[in-house]
Amino acid sequence: MAVLFEKKTHIARITLNRPEAHNAIDPDTVLELTAAWKEVRDDNAIRCVILTGSGDRTFCSGADPGKLIPLWTGAREATSDAEKTVRDHPDLAGRALLRGFDLNKPVVAAVNGDAIAGGFEFLYGSDIRVARTGARFGLQEVKWSVFPAGGSTVHLPLQIPYARAMEILLTGELVSADQVLEWGFLNRVVEAGALMDTALAYAEKIAANGPLAVAAVKQAVRENAGVELPAALKRELELAMPVFLSRDAQEGPRAFKEKRTPVFEGR
Repeated sequence: MAVLFEKKTHIARITLNRPEAHNAIDPDTVLELTAAWKEVRDDNAIRCVILTGSGDRTFCSGADPGKLIPLWTGAREATSDAEKTVRDHPDLAGRALLRGFDLNKPVVAAVNGDAIAGGFEFLYGSDIRVARTGARFGLQEVKWSVFPAGGSTVHLPLQIPYARAMEILLTGELVSADQVLEWGFLNRVVEAGALMDTALAYAEKIAANGPLAVAAVKQAVRENAGVELPAALKRELELAMPVFLSRDAQEGPRAFKEKRTPVFEGR
């Protein structure tokens, strides 16, 4: 399996599972990731996702230069059903990497190694990011006269300061985890042995909260990025009202008053 998918209570874990290829995205990975994200979206029991990679060297190195990119450029013919599907539906790769895929459940990225090119762009769709010490980040496309078209010119300047984003985009140099932490792209940098425990702690805190409120908060933040203030505030209220009118919104304050842990049902 190119992707491992696990569920435990309200938390799912998606693991890129091609460590021998630096967890590069090939056609099989595209299809398996797409299926995993659909299950996360549609399974009401899942409230949070941890995204990580296999091994201790690379989180994800982006599109596989031998198996995926040549399909798009026409450099080689498709030889499997997966290759034919991805060739004929290039939008699937974007959805697999959370570009243009509507997911209102939080994603915690546990970055176990280098996140480069599409692997770095994959992180734009995550909400909480924890990286291990020594991991590197970057977009090297310009070094090869290629455009970083996975949303980098749109998302990166919104997620870190403009000048820092342009440094990454225009130089093509790799940047340390400590540096991108300082720039605000990461939440934590920890030793490798503490990576999954740290990511799981975030996921457990999120999953314990009201799922309707969490989903609406994420949707509001995503939808209102770059929107003019009056329209953004109007949309925020539209998303907030169904949460206020839910059974969970009655349960939360009641549990607080009774000094007990709330039991949220997602309705």
